[in-house]
Amino acid sequence: MSLQTDGPSKESSSPSRREPPLEFVAFSLGQSQAKLVPAGHERDWMGSMNRGPYRCLPLSIANSSGWLLLNEQPFTATWSGGATAGSTKLIFESRRLAGYHATSVFGNGILTFFVPFLFRTPPGFNLLVRGPANMPKDGVSPLEGIVETDWATATFTMNWQITRPGAPIVFHAGEPICMIVPQRRGELARFRPTLRPIDSADRLGSGHEFWHRGRTLFLRALNRQLAAPDRQLGGWQRHYFQGVTADGERAPEHETKVRLCPFED
Repeated sequence: MSLQTDGPSKESSSPSRREPPLEFVAFSLGQSQAKLVPAGHERDWMGSMNRGPYRCLPLSIANSSGWLLLNEQPFTATWSGGATAGSTKLIFESRRLAGYHATSVFGNGILTFFVPFLFRTPPGFNLLVRGPANMPKDGVSPLEGIVETDWATATFTMNWQITRPGAPIVFHAGEPICMIVPQRRGELARFRPTLRPIDSADRLGSGHEFWHRGRTLFLRALNRQLAAPDRQLGGWQRHYFQGVTADGERAPEHETKVRLCPFED
Protein backbone atom coordinates (compact mmCIF):
# COMPACT_ATOMS: atom_id res chain seq x y z
CA MET A 1 0.00 0.00 0.00
CA SER A 2 1.66 3.17 -1.19
CA LEU A 3 1.45 6.13 1.12
CA GLN A 4 2.97 9.55 0.66
CA THR A 5 3.77 11.06 4.03
CA ASP A 6 5.73 14.14 3.06
CA GLY A 7 5.53 17.02 5.48
CA PRO A 8 4.28 20.44 4.46
CA SER A 9 6.39 22.41 2.02
CA LYS A 10 7.28 26.01 2.74
CA GLU A 11 5.66 26.99 -0.55
CA SER A 12 2.18 25.58 -0.01
CA SER A 13 -0.26 25.16 -2.86
CA SER A 14 -3.11 25.86 -0.46
CA PRO A 15 -5.05 29.12 -0.61
CA SER A 16 -2.93 32.15 0.28
CA ARG A 17 -4.83 33.11 3.45
CA ARG A 18 -2.47 33.53 6.40
CA GLU A 19 -4.22 32.16 9.47
CA PRO A 20 -2.74 31.05 12.80
CA PRO A 21 -2.08 27.30 13.15
CA LEU A 22 -4.60 25.13 14.99
CA GLU A 23 -3.46 22.76 17.71
CA PHE A 24 -4.30 19.08 17.22
CA VAL A 25 -2.99 16.67 19.87
CA ALA A 26 -3.00 12.87 19.99
CA PHE A 27 -2.38 11.57 23.52
CA SER A 28 -0.98 8.04 23.28
CA LEU A 29 -2.48 5.33 25.49
CA GLY A 30 -0.67 2.30 26.83
CA GLN A 31 2.32 0.72 25.13
CA SER A 32 0.99 0.82 21.58
CA GLN A 33 3.37 1.54 18.74
CA ALA A 34 0.55 2.53 16.37
CA LYS A 35 1.42 5.23 13.84
CA LEU A 36 -0.46 8.30 12.66
CA VAL A 37 0.66 9.73 9.32
CA PRO A 38 -0.60 12.36 6.87
CA ALA A 39 -2.67 10.50 4.29
CA GLY A 40 -0.78 11.65 1.17
CA HIS A 41 -2.29 11.52 -2.32
CA GLU A 42 -0.81 8.23 -3.60
CA ARG A 43 -3.06 5.18 -4.01
CA ASP A 44 -1.97 1.82 -5.42
CA TRP A 45 -4.99 1.39 -7.66
CA MET A 46 -4.57 4.87 -9.11
CA GLY A 47 -0.94 4.15 -9.95
CA SER A 48 -1.79 0.79 -11.50
CA MET A 49 -4.05 2.49 -14.07
CA ASN A 50 -1.09 4.19 -15.72
CA ARG A 51 -1.59 6.97 -13.16
CA GLY A 52 -4.58 8.19 -15.16
CA PRO A 53 -6.82 8.75 -12.10
CA TYR A 54 -4.36 11.37 -10.80
CA ARG A 55 -5.71 13.66 -13.53
CA CYS A 56 -8.80 13.92 -11.33
CA LEU A 57 -7.83 16.66 -8.87
CA PRO A 58 -10.88 16.14 -6.59
CA LEU A 59 -9.74 12.52 -6.04
CA SER A 60 -6.18 13.54 -5.18
CA ILE A 61 -7.28 16.31 -2.81
CA ALA A 62 -9.66 13.93 -1.00
CA ASN A 63 -6.91 11.32 -0.74
CA SER A 64 -4.68 13.59 1.33
CA SER A 65 -7.30 15.47 3.38
CA GLY A 66 -6.72 13.82 6.73
CA TRP A 67 -4.42 11.66 8.82
CA LEU A 68 -4.26 7.86 8.74
CA LEU A 69 -4.01 5.41 11.62
CA LEU A 70 -2.00 2.38 10.50
CA ASN A 71 -2.79 -1.18 11.50
CA GLU A 72 -0.30 -2.53 14.00
CA GLN A 73 -0.89 -6.29 13.82
CA PRO A 74 -1.59 -8.42 10.76
CA PHE A 75 -4.64 -10.62 11.15
CA THR A 76 -7.44 -12.37 9.28
CA ALA A 77 -11.15 -11.94 10.09
CA THR A 78 -13.87 -14.29 8.85
CA TRP A 79 -17.59 -13.75 9.41
CA SER A 80 -19.95 -16.72 9.29
CA GLY A 81 -22.97 -14.52 8.56
CA GLY A 82 -24.40 -14.71 12.09
CA ALA A 83 -25.64 -11.95 14.37
CA THR A 84 -23.54 -12.72 17.46
CA ALA A 85 -20.10 -11.38 18.28
CA GLY A 86 -18.73 -14.93 18.11
CA SER A 87 -19.76 -15.26 14.48
CA THR A 88 -16.64 -13.29 13.49
CA LYS A 89 -13.38 -15.19 14.05
CA LEU A 90 -10.06 -13.35 14.18
CA ILE A 91 -6.69 -15.02 13.69
CA PHE A 92 -3.64 -12.92 14.54
CA GLU A 93 -0.22 -13.65 13.08
CA SER A 94 1.43 -12.83 16.39
CA ARG A 95 0.44 -12.20 19.98
CA ARG A 96 -1.85 -9.25 20.65
CA LEU A 97 -0.19 -6.04 21.67
CA ALA A 98 -1.32 -4.54 24.95
CA GLY A 99 -4.15 -2.05 24.72
CA TYR A 100 -4.58 -2.09 20.96
CA HIS A 101 -6.22 -4.78 18.89
CA ALA A 102 -9.15 -5.61 16.68
CA THR A 103 -12.06 -7.64 17.98
CA SER A 104 -15.71 -8.50 17.42
CA VAL A 105 -18.01 -6.68 19.86
CA PHE A 106 -21.27 -5.84 18.11
CA GLY A 107 -21.89 -8.96 16.01
CA ASN A 108 -23.34 -8.92 12.49
CA GLY A 109 -19.88 -8.99 10.98
CA ILE A 110 -18.78 -5.69 12.52
CA LEU A 111 -15.05 -5.57 13.18
CA THR A 112 -13.91 -3.12 15.88
CA PHE A 113 -10.47 -1.54 16.17
CA PHE A 114 -9.57 0.07 19.50
CA VAL A 115 -7.85 3.39 18.79
CA PRO A 116 -4.87 3.89 21.14
CA PHE A 117 -5.09 7.68 21.21
CA LEU A 118 -7.19 10.31 22.95
CA PHE A 119 -7.47 13.30 20.60
CA ARG A 120 -7.83 16.97 21.43
CA THR A 121 -9.01 19.45 18.83
CA PRO A 122 -9.46 23.22 19.32
CA PRO A 123 -12.73 24.42 20.89
CA GLY A 124 -15.62 24.00 18.48
CA PHE A 125 -13.95 21.31 16.36
CA ASN A 126 -15.16 17.73 15.96
CA LEU A 127 -13.24 14.80 14.52
CA LEU A 128 -14.68 12.92 11.56
CA VAL A 129 -13.57 9.30 11.96
CA ARG A 130 -13.89 7.44 8.67
CA GLY A 131 -12.29 4.88 6.39
CA PRO A 132 -9.21 5.83 4.36
CA ALA A 133 -10.33 7.98 1.42
CA ASN A 134 -10.42 6.19 -1.92
CA MET A 135 -8.94 2.95 -0.57
CA PRO A 136 -11.64 0.35 -1.30
CA LYS A 137 -11.18 -3.01 0.41
CA ASP A 138 -12.88 -6.10 -0.95
CA GLY A 139 -15.46 -7.74 1.30
CA VAL A 140 -15.48 -5.13 4.06
CA SER A 141 -16.68 -1.53 4.35
CA PRO A 142 -15.61 1.18 6.84
CA LEU A 143 -18.21 2.81 9.09
CA GLU A 144 -18.01 6.52 9.95
CA GLY A 145 -18.52 8.53 13.11
CA ILE A 146 -18.16 12.11 14.33
CA VAL A 147 -16.69 12.72 17.80
CA GLU A 148 -16.60 15.93 19.84
CA THR A 149 -12.88 15.75 20.60
CA ASP A 150 -12.63 19.23 22.09
CA TRP A 151 -14.04 18.03 25.44
CA ALA A 152 -14.59 14.23 25.56
CA THR A 153 -12.39 12.14 27.84
CA ALA A 154 -13.60 8.84 26.36
CA THR A 155 -11.82 7.18 23.47
CA PHE A 156 -13.58 5.94 20.34
CA THR A 157 -13.31 2.90 18.10
CA MET A 158 -13.00 2.47 14.35
CA ASN A 159 -15.47 -0.05 12.96
CA TRP A 160 -15.65 -1.96 9.69
CA GLN A 161 -18.55 -4.14 8.55
CA ILE A 162 -17.75 -7.36 6.73
CA THR A 163 -20.06 -7.67 3.73
CA ARG A 164 -19.13 -11.12 2.45
CA PRO A 165 -19.83 -14.02 4.82
CA GLY A 166 -17.31 -16.85 4.68
CA ALA A 167 -14.59 -14.83 2.95
CA PRO A 168 -11.32 -14.34 4.90
CA ILE A 169 -10.56 -10.62 5.21
CA VAL A 170 -6.86 -9.86 5.68
CA PHE A 171 -5.60 -6.66 7.34
CA HIS A 172 -1.86 -6.25 6.81
CA ALA A 173 0.63 -4.58 9.13
CA GLY A 174 0.96 -0.90 8.23
CA GLU A 175 -2.33 -0.87 6.32
CA PRO A 176 -4.46 2.23 6.94
CA ILE A 177 -7.55 1.38 8.99
CA CYS A 178 -8.84 4.82 9.91
CA MET A 179 -8.77 8.39 8.61
CA ILE A 180 -9.32 11.32 10.95
CA VAL A 181 -10.44 14.74 9.72
CA PRO A 182 -11.06 17.73 12.05
CA GLN A 183 -14.14 19.76 11.13
CA ARG A 184 -15.81 22.75 12.72
CA ARG A 185 -18.92 21.84 14.71
CA GLY A 186 -22.18 23.33 13.48
CA GLU A 187 -20.75 24.46 10.13
CA LEU A 188 -23.11 22.33 8.03
CA ALA A 189 -26.21 23.67 9.78
CA ARG A 190 -25.27 27.23 8.77
CA PHE A 191 -25.83 26.49 5.09
CA ARG A 192 -29.15 27.50 3.55
CA PRO A 193 -29.59 25.29 0.46
CA THR A 194 -31.63 26.57 -2.47
CA LEU A 195 -32.52 25.18 -5.92
CA ARG A 196 -32.34 27.47 -8.94
CA PRO A 197 -32.34 26.98 -12.73
CA ILE A 198 -28.90 27.44 -14.25
CA ASP A 199 -30.16 30.14 -16.61
CA SER A 200 -31.04 32.34 -13.62
CA ALA A 201 -27.31 33.10 -13.23
CA ASP A 202 -26.22 34.59 -16.55
CA ARG A 203 -22.47 34.40 -16.14
CA LEU A 204 -22.51 30.98 -14.50
CA GLY A 205 -24.91 29.59 -17.07
CA SER A 206 -22.88 30.80 -20.03
CA GLY A 207 -19.66 29.52 -18.46
CA HIS A 208 -21.17 26.10 -17.91
CA GLU A 209 -22.49 26.00 -21.50
CA PHE A 210 -19.02 26.88 -22.82
CA TRP A 211 -17.48 24.08 -20.76
CA HIS A 212 -20.20 21.60 -21.74
CA ARG A 213 -19.66 22.16 -25.46
CA GLY A 214 -15.91 21.72 -25.08
CA ARG A 215 -16.27 18.56 -23.01
CA THR A 216 -18.74 17.05 -25.52
CA LEU A 217 -16.31 17.60 -28.39
CA PHE A 218 -13.44 16.19 -26.35
CA LEU A 219 -15.34 13.01 -25.44
CA ARG A 220 -16.33 12.48 -29.07
CA ALA A 221 -12.69 12.73 -30.08
CA LEU A 222 -11.74 10.35 -27.27
CA ASN A 223 -14.31 7.79 -28.42
CA ARG A 224 -12.96 8.01 -31.97
CA GLN A 225 -9.46 7.39 -30.66
CA LEU A 226 -10.63 4.34 -28.68
CA ALA A 227 -12.27 2.97 -31.81
CA ALA A 228 -9.11 3.62 -33.85
CA PRO A 229 -6.04 3.58 -31.54
CA ASP A 230 -3.76 4.92 -34.27
CA ARG A 231 -5.52 8.29 -34.02
CA GLN A 232 -3.78 10.96 -31.99
CA LEU A 233 -5.67 12.93 -29.34
CA GLY A 234 -4.56 16.16 -27.76
CA GLY A 235 -3.91 16.45 -24.02
CA TRP A 236 -6.64 16.02 -21.45
CA GLN A 237 -8.66 19.06 -20.54
CA ARG A 238 -7.04 20.56 -17.46
CA HIS A 239 -9.11 23.67 -16.76
CA TYR A 240 -10.21 22.61 -13.30
CA PHE A 241 -6.74 21.31 -12.43
CA GLN A 242 -5.27 24.70 -13.37
CA GLY A 243 -7.92 26.65 -11.44
CA VAL A 244 -9.39 28.31 -14.48
CA THR A 245 -12.81 28.05 -16.14
CA ALA A 246 -13.12 26.80 -19.71
CA ASP A 247 -13.66 30.38 -20.91
CA GLY A 248 -10.54 31.67 -19.16
CA GLU A 249 -11.71 33.07 -15.80
CA ARG A 250 -9.23 32.30 -13.02
CA ALA A 251 -10.37 31.10 -9.60
CA PRO A 252 -9.71 33.53 -6.69
CA GLU A 253 -8.41 30.58 -4.62
CA HIS A 254 -7.31 27.19 -5.89
CA GLU A 255 -5.72 24.17 -4.24
CA THR A 256 -3.80 21.54 -6.17
CA LYS A 257 -2.14 19.73 -3.30
CA VAL A 258 -2.72 19.19 0.43
CA ARG A 259 0.38 18.77 2.58
CA LEU A 260 -0.50 18.13 6.19
CA CYS A 261 1.91 18.43 9.11
CA PRO A 262 2.89 15.08 10.66
CA PHE A 263 2.28 14.34 14.32
CA GLU A 264 5.47 15.23 16.18
CA ASP A 265 6.65 13.88 19.53
